[in-house]
Amino acid sequence: PHLPAPFSTRRGTAAALLLLAVAAPPPRPARAEPDGEDDVDEPHVVRLFEEATPSVVFIKDLLVAPPPRTRGRDGGGAQPVDDEEGGATVEGTGSGFVWDSLGHIVTNYHVVAKLAGDGSESHRCKVFLEDSTGTSYSKEGRLIGYDPTYDLAVLKVDVDGDRLRPALLGTSQGLRVGQSCFAIGNPLGYEHTLTTGVVSGLGREIPSPNGRVIRGAIQTDAAINAGNSGGPLIDSYGHVIGVNTATFTRKGIWN
Repeated sequence: PHLPAPFSTRRGTAAALLLLAVAAPPPRPARAEPDGEDDVDEPHVVRLFEEATPSVVFIKDLLVAPPPRTRGRDGGGAQPVDDEEGGATVEGTGSGFVWDSLGHIVTNYHVVAKLAGDGSESHRCKVFLEDSTGTSYSKEGRLIGYDPTYDLAVLKVDVDGDRLRPALLGTSQGLRVGQSCFAIGNPLGYEHTLTTGVVSGLGREIPSPNGRVIRGAIQTDAAINAGNSGGPLIDSYGHVIGVNTATFTRKGIWN
């Protein structure tokens, strides 16, 4: 059967762009590595997920002033209002990851595009995080930088650095087809979901939100669904090697 082919923006490109907006985090001890280069057994995958999860965030795009709710005879016609968000309309969700202890969050531009184009400030974004103890909390995210050409954006949350778990940053250079890789995100609103796969191809081209071409994308067969966008693609050492961006199907691309 034909399987969708998800893609991730290469982390090498991401670093070149994002270092213009934020400072690179200081080196930190690497997480536990597998015994061999291709030794990715079940206990290691479990440990990899547990250690990487606190670095992954859930992002909600909110319309602060939603239209009045109306209801027809059949009970339909109501706006999708989330009472937990003070009556704001949830217009989209996505993923991201903690870049550093200063509160910078990396995600896809298309996840937060309405923040960039909304001069009325009717849109805001809420970021759901988890500290190293497993305690969940949320903060408002401010858009401080973006580039539609690479489908990348940087948010800032005001959080004490000791409550943040920055992701371990790797590189896409030297990747080989067949290497194990893992996607962590919030597909379809299910927080902290792990999918596994391999690097299926390198040097792919995908369209960016402004119609230009993103070159050098990583193709993977790890399942990526709506809501995964902006989350990290990591290698067997827990290092971020890409940003999960889009899925190709026979009907075309969606992200």
